[in-house]
Amino acid sequence: MAVKSGRAKLALKVLLLVLAPISLSLLAYAADMKPEDLVAKHLDSLGSQQTRAALKSRGVQGKLTMKIVIGSQPGSSLQGSWGLVSEEQKSRLVMHFNYPDYRGEQFVFNGNKIYIAATAAAQDYSRFAGFVHGQDYIIREGLLGGELSTSWALENLDKNHPKLTYEGLKKLDGHEVQDVQYHCKHSSDMQIHLFFEPETGHHLRTLYSMAVSPNMGRTVTSSVNQQEIRYTIDERFGDFKTTNGTTLPSTYSIEFTQETQSGRTDVYHWDMTIDQASDNVGLDPKNFDIK
Repeated sequence: MAVKSGRAKLALKVLLLVLAPISLSLLAYAADMKPEDLVAKHLDSLGSQQTRAALKSRGVQGKLTMKIVIGSQPGSSLQGSWGLVSEEQKSRLVMHFNYPDYRGEQFVFNGNKIYIAATAAAQDYSRFAGFVHGQDYIIREGLLGGELSTSWALENLDKNHPKLTYEGLKKLDGHEVQDVQYHCKHSSDMQIHLFFEPETGHHLRTLYSMAVSPNMGRTVTSSVNQQEIRYTIDERFGDFKTTNGTTLPSTYSIEFTQETQSGRTDVYHWDMTIDQASDNVGLDPKNFDIK
């Protein structure tokens, strides 16, 4: 037994010696990674340069489930449908439900102006739509919806001119991902991180986070006791499939979190499937009409 134990220890040492240079080379590769190289790998994962250059419009649609994770009526859910149509920089994202108190969401960009629909019976924005309304550059720059849209931000860096910084390897759901921070020239308040699968370059997640300082209270004590208002949008993309030379996710989700000054937290989650995706389809110009 002692001989076997000694051999096992020797084998382990040899294995560690073999793996050590590989691990060090991976760490060095990660440290030297430039965001431009990572973006190029990601774009190649969507399709060849020729295929992407020929892309002018896209339509995706599927089923939709909305859940209240935390908030009033936690655990309740709604079933509906959704769609995203885009043509170059124009886009229209619609989430539709047949419920009078919550009809869904609608975000339209005609290449110049943005329209966000009131979605409740009282003709008010939802909490999610209200936040996006105040930070509408995430639609204008093609961030919301990711690679599902022809207006995808990383396909249009020459138009938006953001600053990209590589933040290294991070853990996402137990797996290593590469993190790139997207610095929008229109806002310094929002933190935007894009996460990619190292092996494939697939874009797995966009995380938006923002903290807003409260207004001053009537007294010093009341001001101190007020908390920051925090917002988070967490977009996730998964189950990638290739059709006609184009690789896209077939699942998409959005989770919106709002933490108020009073300490209340609301979390809303939308799960979407991409049941149909068509490139270079003839789109009715009315899709991008601004009301």
